[in-house]
Amino acid sequence: MRLLFGAAVGAATLVGSLAAQQTPRPAVKVGTGAETIVLDGRLSEPAWFATDSITSLTEVEPQSGRVSRGRTTVRILAAGGSLIIGVDCHLAPGVAIVSFAKARDVDLRQEDHIKVVIDPFRDGRSGYLFAVNPTGARYDALVTNQGEGENSNWDALWQAATAVTDSSWSVEIKIEVSSLSFDPSSDEWSFNLQRRVQGLLETDRWASPSQDAKFGQTTRAGRIFGLPRFNLGHGLTFRPSVTAGAGHSSAGEPLDGTADVSLDLKKKLTATLDGAVTINTDFAETEVDARRTNLTRFPLFFPEKRTFFLEGSDVFDFGLGLRTDLVPFFSRRVGLLQGRQVPLQVGGKLTGQVGGTKLGMEIARTGSVDSLAPAAVLGSLRVRQNIGRESSVGAIATFGDPAGGHGFMGGVDAVYRTTRLLGDKNFLAGLWVLGSDRSGTTGDRWAVGGALDFPNDLVDAAINWKRIGDGFDPSLGFVPRRGVNLFNVSVDLNPRPKRFGIRQAFFENQFTLATDLGGRWQSYRLFMAPVNYRLESGDRVEANVVPQGEQLTEPFEVANGVTIAPGTYRFTRFRVEAEFAARRPLSGQLTWWFGGFYGGHLNQFQIEAAWRPSAAFAIEIEGERDIGTLPVGRIRTTLVGARLRFNVSPDLQANSFVQYDTESASIGSNSRLRWTITPVAELYLIYNHNLRDQFNRFRFESNQLSAKLAYAWRR
Repeated sequence: MRLLFGAAVGAATLVGSLAAQQTPRPAVKVGTGAETIVLDGRLSEPAWFATDSITSLTEVEPQSGRVSRGRTTVRILAAGGSLIIGVDCHLAPGVAIVSFAKARDVDLRQEDHIKVVIDPFRDGRSGYLFAVNPTGARYDALVTNQGEGENSNWDALWQAATAVTDSSWSVEIKIEVSSLSFDPSSDEWSFNLQRRVQGLLETDRWASPSQDAKFGQTTRAGRIFGLPRFNLGHGLTFRPSVTAGAGHSSAGEPLDGTADVSLDLKKKLTATLDGAVTINTDFAETEVDARRTNLTRFPLFFPEKRTFFLEGSDVFDFGLGLRTDLVPFFSRRVGLLQGRQVPLQVGGKLTGQVGGTKLGMEIARTGSVDSLAPAAVLGSLRVRQNIGRESSVGAIATFGDPAGGHGFMGGVDAVYRTTRLLGDKNFLAGLWVLGSDRSGTTGDRWAVGGALDFPNDLVDAAINWKRIGDGFDPSLGFVPRRGVNLFNVSVDLNPRPKRFGIRQAFFENQFTLATDLGGRWQSYRLFMAPVNYRLESGDRVEANVVPQGEQLTEPFEVANGVTIAPGTYRFTRFRVEAEFAARRPLSGQLTWWFGGFYGGHLNQFQIEAAWRPSAAFAIEIEGERDIGTLPVGRIRTTLVGARLRFNVSPDLQANSFVQYDTESASIGSNSRLRWTITPVAELYLIYNHNLRDQFNRFRFESNQLSAKLAYAWRR
């Protein structure tokens, strides 16, 4: 701990002495007349030509600092309660548009698109992301980890329209500012825009066109000024929804019909604080989790997808270096227990910012379910105070136990962050401590850790340490491994050779060591990538060597009927992988893991493939086949998933996701139709069907057909 603290202080001193003069961030004035715009993707109204514009972007990739090869013009208008962004994207000679998606929130990284980031508070710690491709697919997300990541499960109230010609494409993006938190006393926001030209594998950016700069780092963004006083009305959104359905809970059971009403209320208490209440909440429209093969002795992490819990969820980010090995507040613990849904009778939340302080509070009342769980009141609180230009300190607390009994957790964290080390490099240092108290737990109930991180383009290095007590068991957290010290060291070198057809090489070296609290090793893993090349074509090839060891004190079942006995195991795994660029109609990734595995051998064959013959239709397939021979038995597991997407328009999509795995011996399908009738009205149709393999024959297990209609009144 002292070493980490000393390193952080030393780094801060180094920043102060070596930071170079920063290049002034670009700025553009926002125009008026947004109320005159007809959203059709064509920037033809007089208001567009009467406002200032961004007339050039700078290339970030493949050659940083070069003038982009296709001209891009950006204009911004505001009025009433809306911000409208208009972008003209001209094509370089001989370059064709690459665009094949229409669905909401799909990954647009491998096709042409425009991406915008907005930070209304200009504090560099949060923000909102919006992206649109030429065929009108819309993507929105919250900035997380201070620009290092993004959460695409968040949804805002916004629209977009595009227009395409032989030599260009254009887009108009209309964002309802009621979806954002902002300071009404300020007429300036941080803003940045990035364009992807997939035909050239080129990325262009307005502000901070550096390969070391992450687009989501709003401290590196430009600014827009001249914003009006937005009219938010009463800031009240009243959203009732009706859900009705019928189905068979199991084979031989009669058809059982259900109908229910739920209500969501949102209120902008101030322009910077949002309140929300949900009553009798229904999550029928939430997409099912993708099944995954688990060959470890620890539970898998599945991300939150439910809308109520995603609103303002970036506020609850805690601790530098914490990922899925420790999540202090894991909202899936509310309303989900042991894989079963628990009724959410009522919930409330408050999120936003007061001055330089971010706030997040959630409280929920869940109902009882048979003998699984009693009714419970569960809650969380998060406060984070901005310090200086980019750093912060904060506290977190949770209370309640979904399984019944007493549960409490509390902790504090501090993060020092700069994007100006040695002039323009990223550096982070952090410390955190947590304590928990839960009915039935004994032992060491504390967890503490720290991290140093240097995440840059050429060199990406990090040191991370966590000590998790054997009695640390937060009732609303996710902690797959207790009673351990976890050490992680990574040094990745990522040169751009600009020869032999290689766009960038990634020489990864990542070492992980777990010991018990007495210092005796439990497991280790060294991941090395002597070959990992991203080619100029967009394809990628990789080869890995992964020595690892496990010292087991208890047996665990690695597959049905195959139990690994206690003992010491050392083995080496190998991987070869080929990824084919998604700019083609047929793309995907092939992976082969092979080598030793707990005294035997294991081959893992993995495939991800997508066929997109048009923007209206796509087939995606993923699968894994594991074939292993161990002293204690044979592993033969199969996991297959297939998704069919029908995209009539960005507002009308249907998809069906079918999964099969040999561990559960079942086939499950989840089919969803989502129709955004208007920006405030949505209709969902959901059909789930399950079959189970019994005596080498698939038989009906259950089904459910549901319809959900939601409409939002805003005042």
